Amino acid sequence: MSSNFPYYGGKQRKSPYLMAQNPRILVDASSFLYRAFHALPDLRAPDNLPTGAIYGVANMLRRLQREYPEGEIIVIFDAPGPTFRDDIYADYKAQRPAMPTELQAQVPLLLEWIEALGLPLLRVEGVEADDVIGTLAAQTAPERPLLIISGDKDLAQLVDGRTQIIDTMKNTVLDAAGVQEKFGVAPAQIADYLALVGDKVDNIPGVPGAGAKTVAKWLAQYGSLENLLAHSEEVPGKVGEALRASRDFLPRSLDLARIRCDLELPEQDYRRRPPNNAALLALAERLGFSSWRREFAADLGDPPAAATGADPIDRQRYRLINTPEALEDLLERLRKAGLVAIDTETTALSPHDADLVGISLAWYEGAELQAVYVPVGHTEGVQLPKSEVLARLRPWLESPAAKVAQNAKFDWQVFWGQGIHPQGLLRDTLLESYVLDSNGPHDLDHLAERFLQHENIRYEDLVGKGKNQRSFASVAPADALAYAAEDADVCLRLDRELWPRLEADEALQRVFREIEMPLVPVLARMEWSGVKIDRGQLEALSVELAAAMREQEEAAYALAGQEFNLASPKQIQEILFDKMQLPSQKKTKGGQASTDEDSLDQLRAYSPLPGVILEYRGLAKLRNTYADALPQMIHPRTGRVHTHYRQAVAATGRLSSSDPNLQNIPIRSEQGRRIRAAFLAEEGYVLLSADYSQIELRIMAHLSRDPGLLAAFAAGADVHRATAAEVFEVPLEAVDAEQRRAAKAINFGLIYGQTAFGLAQQLGVDQGRARAYMQRYFERYPGVAEYMERTRAEARERGYVETLFGRRLYVPEIQSRNPARRAYAERAAINAPMQGTAADLIKKAMIAVDAWLEENPKERGRMILQVHDELILEVPATTLDAARAALRERMEGVARLAVPLEVSMGWGPSWAEAHA
Repeated sequence: MSSNFPYYGGKQRKSPYLMAQNPRILVDASSFLYRAFHALPDLRAPDNLPTGAIYGVANMLRRLQREYPEGEIIVIFDAPGPTFRDDIYADYKAQRPAMPTELQAQVPLLLEWIEALGLPLLRVEGVEADDVIGTLAAQTAPERPLLIISGDKDLAQLVDGRTQIIDTMKNTVLDAAGVQEKFGVAPAQIADYLALVGDKVDNIPGVPGAGAKTVAKWLAQYGSLENLLAHSEEVPGKVGEALRASRDFLPRSLDLARIRCDLELPEQDYRRRPPNNAALLALAERLGFSSWRREFAADLGDPPAAATGADPIDRQRYRLINTPEALEDLLERLRKAGLVAIDTETTALSPHDADLVGISLAWYEGAELQAVYVPVGHTEGVQLPKSEVLARLRPWLESPAAKVAQNAKFDWQVFWGQGIHPQGLLRDTLLESYVLDSNGPHDLDHLAERFLQHENIRYEDLVGKGKNQRSFASVAPADALAYAAEDADVCLRLDRELWPRLEADEALQRVFREIEMPLVPVLARMEWSGVKIDRGQLEALSVELAAAMREQEEAAYALAGQEFNLASPKQIQEILFDKMQLPSQKKTKGGQASTDEDSLDQLRAYSPLPGVILEYRGLAKLRNTYADALPQMIHPRTGRVHTHYRQAVAATGRLSSSDPNLQNIPIRSEQGRRIRAAFLAEEGYVLLSADYSQIELRIMAHLSRDPGLLAAFAAGADVHRATAAEVFEVPLEAVDAEQRRAAKAINFGLIYGQTAFGLAQQLGVDQGRARAYMQRYFERYPGVAEYMERTRAEARERGYVETLFGRRLYVPEIQSRNPARRAYAERAAINAPMQGTAADLIKKAMIAVDAWLEENPKERGRMILQVHDELILEVPATTLDAARAALRERMEGVARLAVPLEVSMGWGPSWAEAHA
């Protein structure tokens, strides 16, 4: 029966084969290569080479080596090129996409790693890894235990009394009884089973309509495919007809599914060789496997210097600070320490609701890392009073002593809630990772896995999850120690890995020092301040939106000829595609006709119903997301809504907001304006809005240096009108509103890499006309075309593009063999420098404006919102003129471009009036 593999988690199972001495272990590395690639986080080497698949397979092999020190481990890969199965059936695996470029790049280095480990490696041309495994299994002495490391169901046909399949990623073992339990057939029947059921992944045809239970029933009755076909006339119903119709091909399906066990393999010594630690060290350095790098260096008798954080993570060394003597000792050590990592444990994720439970600290004393946890708010266990701890720590926290944190914005706000204003924040590991490579997750767990090859204790392991999850405060301090102290420990180690990489690149270091780090306290103050919301206005709007939604429902029912749920994609599919027979625009992943926004928008040409559904969805989103949700988010203590700005999410460097998201409120709709009208200034204050005008077009003019664009902006002309005059070949004064609208779509569409097809859809014209518009645009603005081609070429050569300020934006699919992925990457490469530069500009402006405000916040006010290219300040009405002048000066003067930066302003008692 299947059970948990004892060495990879779960309950231990007593098995003579798992525990036996000197087993032969056959590793289906090709299977694990793909699975590791998709399962692990986006791990990257210092040069941005993806390494997740290498790490996953290498880690699995190292664990096997540890658990089976006497076992013979043979690693088998698929060889490139066709196999004999392609000769049997030309469409074999025809539906499988090509190996992703990011995975393909990892294969050569993984092969080097395996060779350096000293493990025998087999790749045999013309056959698959399964056939090599089958042949090696057949050649293994019958009395020798045999373990196959794989998750491939095809290999179940090799299981017998001495052979088991171990899936190290799912932590399961499959023996003969387990095969019977899982598939309903014996191992010897698996090939017949697969031939009958078919295999969509390998494109092996089976019997249409014959599911797993039906096939298992057939084989239980007839024993084999051959005998089943001999008695196929006995099988009743439509599935019997399908079986008989498949008789001619089923023997070929069996040939495709059956694993060969009779190959002539090249002669090879399958014994382990001693590992080549020098080669492993070089590879670990190349791939950024820091923990393994230290291990291999130590094995060579050459441990890294203390500055690299050579000591391994040892949770047993963590100390609990819960006595006055221990606290005094900690203070003395902190005064002598250089850089200290700091982290807080709290009762909530919202700073305004979070009470402090404990503080973690980590620092180096010589080559040894120290990590402690100071509990102050647990409901049980020995700890010091919170007031006493904070009073003693305050001088150090508020001193300029160098500190590092992971997502410091949260920790700093937690301390503000305790009346403490920390100083001395030198670096934030979240932002170090983000600046190095904006793609991928940047949370502490992923960073530990990626850069330290360390798995952190999971929060859920300590407090549970779901409805049974308890507060961290209810965990005893002694039990919380390892989890809490590890956060500071790992943060400090990550800084020692990440900072040298940033420091070595002047441009990236500048982005980190001059943009991202100074922005941390700015965002913290904005979040802490929040914005005033008028509950009554939103509640009234909710009633109006509900009425408008009912009107759209009635209109939809009349057009459809029946009632249906406008919030149900399934019912919409039935109405539009089954009943009304509208043409499907695209498919979902499940193969159903899509009802997403783009598809419904395209279907407007065939019926007014899709437009009504879209209008209903828009109203429902406004009601659910803003009119109903925002009043519930007004904090009872502050009376304001506090959004959360996420600094390390968008690949281009743009900020995003969440809980609530205030950056997606519609700008042009009346309902969107009504929502903005509920954002109010406090009495005696006004909201002041400043928005960069056509910022990305100005950046395009600067980057491309196109004479036409430069001249238009220098003259202060309406750039969209100027573009319309060029594209439609009419005098500037003769451009009408429709031509300007089309020119605006062209201007912005090209920034976002829009194709002729996309432009045609947006303008409602055929592709030929859209293509002519684009051709004429590039003829009039040749510098733009040259910039685009130059950017594509640079991206292909370097794998990344840069903003004006040096922010690096990787485009890993730029070399993809998949045309669609490559085209998408090329569009991203063109857009990213403009959108990224715009993000850098608004961030630099925020830093400059905040510095001015902080000189005298009582008289000058505060910055409360940022929405893409717009800043909103809440300023005293008596100092509005000074605030307007200071805001314009700092936003327009934040950088010198080849064209002037321009800011439009508005002000009033509400955001709607300020935005008018």
